[in-house]
Amino acid sequence: MSESITRRRCLQLMLTGLAGVSTRLYAGPPTGPRFLLVFLRGGYDATNMLIPYSSSFYYEARPTIAIARPDAASESGALALDSDWALAPALRDSIGALYQQRQAAFVPFAGTADLTRSHFETQDSIELGQPLTGTRDYNSGFLARLHSVLTGVNPEAVPAIAFTDALPLSFRGAAPIANVSMKNVGKPPFDDRQVHIISAMYAGHPLEPAVTSGLELRRQVALAMQQLSEEMRASSRDALSIKGFELEAERMARLMRDSYRIGFVDVGGWDTHVNEGAAQGALASSLTGLGRGLSVFAQALGAEWKNTVVVVLSEFGRTFRENGNRGTDHGHGSVYWVLGGAISGGRIAGEQQRVERASLFQDRDYPVLNDYRALLGEVFQSMWGLTGAQCAQIFPQATPSRLRLI
Repeated sequence: MSESITRRRCLQLMLTGLAGVSTRLYAGPPTGPRFLLVFLRGGYDATNMLIPYSSSFYYEARPTIAIARPDAASESGALALDSDWALAPALRDSIGALYQQRQAAFVPFAGTADLTRSHFETQDSIELGQPLTGTRDYNSGFLARLHSVLTGVNPEAVPAIAFTDALPLSFRGAAPIANVSMKNVGKPPFDDRQVHIISAMYAGHPLEPAVTSGLELRRQVALAMQQLSEEMRASSRDALSIKGFELEAERMARLMRDSYRIGFVDVGGWDTHVNEGAAQGALASSLTGLGRGLSVFAQALGAEWKNTVVVVLSEFGRTFRENGNRGTDHGHGSVYWVLGGAISGGRIAGEQQRVERASLFQDRDYPVLNDYRALLGEVFQSMWGLTGAQCAQIFPQATPSRLRLI
């Protein structure tokens, strides 16, 4: 294959990666439910997010990083959710507020049966959503299959987008899905010189109209996002804002509100092997930013928040005991979050068991009692009224759970 053909093919794929944006950026808002998957890459320590404060073993196993039991006299400590579970102080004012409004629920002992404890293997396993037995199809992610089930022969019926640099595995499938990096927002992808070179390369070529359209599309996306950035800076009067996810959250919400119905975003930095901290520290800082970002996302959606469901998950949990570096290592079961303006929240959902040494999986981790494919299958079935056969197309060999979160 010649170098020019290779370059042309790469350019074509790059330009078509945003194909869904062009018809939706300035169209009227799509109607119907909206779903956003937030993937915490790195395996976040769910045990210091949803605290099993009724367990004395929790405090024995984490002598330096355990979070203190809730204190009714303290407005800054852990927030008691029921007689067994409390929410980390870092999330008290953000996700805690949604929980008290019954717009947030937590599902402990959740995850996948994958036991590799490898970030990459388990992330791939979850994003594919396929049975663990048999051959993996890396061109069939579960969000792509959801999109296919909902759209049939018309991919534009339920527009989807990934807020990522590259298309995530969960969106790989037959239909093209848009992906837009939220980094360097407002910066044009090509300068004038590069646009001239690319345009000249395709002059008179059958792909010339598609390339011209793609270049214009990316210019429009950059301009639209730049306008959003300028508006946000003006409204804050140049005050410093929370970086990363919180900054991206309002932009994502506006695009989800105005143009898209299925979204994906991943957030890194959750691998806490060393100096994790307790009520304060590295994990608490990450949770604070995530919680504030999700609150911003909910607020920016406005009235559409009642039509939106957000699921927050990670590839696995972490060891129940802290390690010798005051951190935690790769584990198994985790805690999933389900957020939304009309969910049946304000509760801890799913199958549970007492948190004690005897109940640990392999004497080290939370067990997985709530399979993620069954949980998400129920969410999708409830949101879109899917049949059992349609659910089976999305998650083969999995039966939707009955947690009644929606």
